[in-house]
Amino acid sequence: MRQRLRVAAYAVCVRDGQILLARSPAPDGTPEWVVPGGGMEHGEDPYDTVRREVEEETGYRIEVTGLLGVDSSHRVFRNGIGPAVDHHAVRLVYEGRVIGGELRYEVNGSTDLAAWQDLDAVPGLARVSMVDIALRMWRERPVTGRLAGALD
Repeated sequence: MRQRLRVAAYAVCVRDGQILLARSPAPDGTPEWVVPGGGMEHGEDPYDTVRREVEEETGYRIEVTGLLGVDSSHRVFRNGIGPAVDHHAVRLVYEGRVIGGELRYEVNGSTDLAAWQDLDAVPGLARVSMVDIALRMWRERPVTGRLAGALD
């Protein structure tokens, strides 16, 4: 079985009752909303990762205003006849504030749209579980950086 570790950094940017989200296709092609962010490049600091990823996916430059927490997810994926993959994801969730740039869509990337969504509308959106995890961290601000009874 192959093992894979992925470390990523995401930003929760909330202003005027809205959260900044990006849209990405699910494995079946259905669009779903995601928290802006993504995987670290080798040698990159997570602080730099989150700022780079938010700018790539939304066009905005952000100031990181805090570390909300760390989420860890461990799953084994079986892909048809190929070997199973033991996948471990470590996701750092930051709070960010937009300080520049203009909202735009990513071209030739992992997302195709970026938008401000009303916080009250999020439960009705097609979204990945990381959106709920990140919003819960933003609301609860766990002292340990870990949510009690993690969502996934």
